[in-house]
Amino acid sequence: MLSRRIVITGIGLAAPNGATLEEYREKLINGISEIQEIELRYFGKAPAGICSFPETLYRKKKENKKGTRAGCLGVYCANEALRNGNLDITMYDAAKIGVYIGLTEHGTVETENEVYNISKYGHNTDYWTHHHNPRTVLNNPAGEITMNLGITGPHYVIGAACAAGNASLIQAVQMMRLGEVDMALAGGISESVGSFGIFASFKAQGALAEADDPKLASRPFDMGRNGIVISEGACVYTLEYLEKAQERGAHIYGEIVGYAMNSDARDFVLPYGKRQAQCMRLALERAGLQPEEIHLINTHATGTKQGDIEECKAIREVFPDSPTTYLNNTKSIIGHAMGAAGVLELAGNLPSFDDNIVHPTINIENLDPECHLNNLVINKAVQAKSIDTILNNSFGMVGINSTVIVKKYTAD
Repeated sequence: MLSRRIVITGIGLAAPNGATLEEYREKLINGISEIQEIELRYFGKAPAGICSFPETLYRKKKENKKGTRAGCLGVYCANEALRNGNLDITMYDAAKIGVYIGLTEHGTVETENEVYNISKYGHNTDYWTHHHNPRTVLNNPAGEITMNLGITGPHYVIGAACAAGNASLIQAVQMMRLGEVDMALAGGISESVGSFGIFASFKAQGALAEADDPKLASRPFDMGRNGIVISEGACVYTLEYLEKAQERGAHIYGEIVGYAMNSDARDFVLPYGKRQAQCMRLALERAGLQPEEIHLINTHATGTKQGDIEECKAIREVFPDSPTTYLNNTKSIIGHAMGAAGVLELAGNLPSFDDNIVHPTINIENLDPECHLNNLVINKAVQAKSIDTILNNSFGMVGINSTVIVKKYTAD
């Protein structure tokens, strides 16, 4: 059971530049950013990534109002993953389907909204909504998915800062290999743009991006980078056993062949390249791959000065000489989708297995010498000879690191 092969058969997403995989991929390849300026109560204006998707396609307006923005994103993406994977959920026992969702945080948006609401009534808590508790429990977005789809198997949320999306995939694979579930919906969600506190905190840290043109604000690796662009977004995958996917003739986006997570154990905010390098090495070891066998690395880089440098140090340490390894950064186009970052970024690169195109890292006008990486794809997509393996990095605050490796599936 522990060696059973797990594959990705469906992808549902909502990103700041697309609400389907096809639209999202096309805009990534063409380097089209739709980051915009928003205004937040108490805070003011800031660049941010906002999702536009049909919110009532799979759930009524009344249900969305009762639930949360995170739940709305999750329900849409879970249903889209099933549609995209041509998967009728009744093919599986509802009690043997698991739902695992990664979040950076949850409840902040709802609490801020309620505090603002009662401020209109002299802060009288009699006006505090009775929906607050079920809206703010950490498992809420995963639970909203199960209620919408009638799933009675386990559901829970993985809190792993900005590594949470990758962590959800890892958890799903482990649970399937243990035989706890037969199929999984796994992914990540970010509703962060609804919270002025998140913007204020990043600004207080000197880590919130600013630019006259919001589309130019997210600029990892560039000398002029000055912080993170906060985005909302979500991505959910359907994961199945290889033999089941083959049996029903599913399109297989890729096979999860390696993963790792570890901790820096040294600082609340500052990343540590040495531990990131160890994480990548462990994922490679578990996948049975050498560095030169990785064809594409999607970097985590967020646009902070030291964070980008530390990851580049780690990559250069693990991949000192890999001429066929390309690198890119998706946050330069969509911003940082927090708990959804890892899975959204992986989703944007998985089609490379079919078209061998590596989407660009945009907004690099003057590459920081400390961020030099061989074969970093800058400003224009590259047509590679072959993309058969993708390594996806996702790191987070309080020193949590994750790496997931996906391999192109071939029938032989």
